[in-house]
Amino acid sequence: MIRFIQTDDVLALRNEVLREGRLTLDECRFPNDDTEGTFHLGYYDNDRLVCIASFHPQNCKEYAGKAYQIRGMATSESHRGKGIGNQLVNFAIVYMRGQKVNYVWCNARKKAVRFYQNLGFEIISAEFEVPGIGPHHVLYLKIQ
Repeated sequence: MIRFIQTDDVLALRNEVLREGRLTLDECRFPNDDTEGTFHLGYYDNDRLVCIASFHPQNCKEYAGKAYQIRGMATSESHRGKGIGNQLVNFAIVYMRGQKVNYVWCNARKKAVRFYQNLGFEIISAEFEVPGIGPHHVLYLKIQ
């Protein structure tokens, strides 16, 4: 089941998956986590939160229109490869379409690029390094 959740709900899974458990929960907060318009989604398997993503109002480069950036997408290891992340992002796209959002984008880890491409995103940047995390690309998806 997919639900809208709060910032505090995403922190443990962000830390576990994206930071390999190395940080405190407060260190896993993003600057825009609680700004107006930001929303967080979680996929629950029974009562266990197994997939998360955060969506911040943020334009990308020269692209015009209302935009959101996906940040902090993470799926617990036990639930990867089951289409849960796909369901979560598609849910968000339908929601954003209803909010008249024009496009969504993300800085995707190199190992996640194929996941986003399978959802229709396109690479719009050269590979770049995020210090301490690894190689990334910017990806973009037009919603309307």
